[in-house]
Amino acid sequence: MKVLVIGQGGREHTICWKLKQSNKVSEVYCAPGNGGIGSIAEIVPIKESQVNELIQFVQEKQIDLTFVGPEQPLTEGIVDQFEKAGLKIYGPHQSAAVIEGSKSFAKELMKKYHIPTATYEVFTTENDAIRYLEQEQTKAPIVIKADGLAAGKGVVVAQTMEEAKQAVHDMMGEAKFGEAGYQVVIEEFLQGEELSLMAFVDGETVLPMVPAQDHKPVFDGDEGPNTGGMGAYSPVPQFGEKDVEQAVKTILLPTAKAMVAEGKPFRGILYAGLMMTAEGAKVIEFNARFGDPETQVILPRLETDLVEVIEASLDGTLHKLELEWSEDNVVTVVLASPGYPQDYPKGLEITGVEKAQEQENVFLFHAGTKLEKESLVTSGGRVINVTAKGSSLKETREKVYKAVDLIKFEGVHYRKDIAQKAMNFFGNLVQKAQEE
Repeated sequence: MKVLVIGQGGREHTICWKLKQSNKVSEVYCAPGNGGIGSIAEIVPIKESQVNELIQFVQEKQIDLTFVGPEQPLTEGIVDQFEKAGLKIYGPHQSAAVIEGSKSFAKELMKKYHIPTATYEVFTTENDAIRYLEQEQTKAPIVIKADGLAAGKGVVVAQTMEEAKQAVHDMMGEAKFGEAGYQVVIEEFLQGEELSLMAFVDGETVLPMVPAQDHKPVFDGDEGPNTGGMGAYSPVPQFGEKDVEQAVKTILLPTAKAMVAEGKPFRGILYAGLMMTAEGAKVIEFNARFGDPETQVILPRLETDLVEVIEASLDGTLHKLELEWSEDNVVTVVLASPGYPQDYPKGLEITGVEKAQEQENVFLFHAGTKLEKESLVTSGGRVINVTAKGSSLKETREKVYKAVDLIKFEGVHYRKDIAQKAMNFFGNLVQKAQEE
């Protein structure tokens, strides 16, 4: 079978890599792809937004299956348009992708169906939002979110009221995130550790994946502004099977049922960004697709053929499937351009990629790269995901950072504490055992 993956980031590189492993797949195409995807898939120079051209390409090449990676085309209805043309495509319809496209919709859905999340208010004017922040009972830290899509950057955890007001002004007054910030959600700050839990969903059928932990802030120790994600790891030993089962029972299953009840049945990848609080798991956000960089640590652990999962979802037999996962530890570290997540230069030459790829059980998933003549250069904020697999977390972290050190470009920066929370957890267990 011929498959097309739509997108150009690290997530899409990982999806292409996984699909390529299927015995059912003969050819993989990627539109528009990046400087690294071309080594495993045929690059198609059509942008994600050029739906008519994509449809024409699929028809001409007789592509059997299309997989949509990023959120923008999903929320704009690419699945509906492909299906209207009689083409097989995997991802939620536009009506269901609204769970990511509108944070206010997601919050109202959770409130209506009693799905645990932070308390919140929605505002359509800057003055009303500022007035709310100035109320006596409103306390910092507090979370300000652009209602629409902002590439994972439209969330500010304000430590003071002045920061909160500035965030509202940036989003609503200065249109920092364009139309995404015309409406904002202000919500309670949740205490705890974050956990990413994704599932293959078809209507009320939910097949959960193994969890991962993302690292959103740009600097070590969770300091600095939020990004699209600076690294991830899986498994997450701080949280056991019971924690995951409870999150599936109280969040993923009720959400899938709620979407059906609302006449917006979800089919595709449902992502729940969770905060594991003292009261249990609560939803920070929903996405309508694979997380990035969580995909880079989840798919290397998936032992079931990804094509089989997609086909089962499309033909209504997902409930008959059981997923198989490896026990491997997988860690990914994002190498970012200087200045990211703010303005950054492009066209910086990247070296050391070949040496890094030679390391055993190390995979490079490109995000913001492109080939320029004979050179690989930067073309985005998040440049390369360096990913390693190993039997222990300690070994895997050492392996991934050894590979990271081999890759060079001017101003490269990355977090040096990916998976440190899990290492601390193991350290605390050892200390507790010694004390006993």
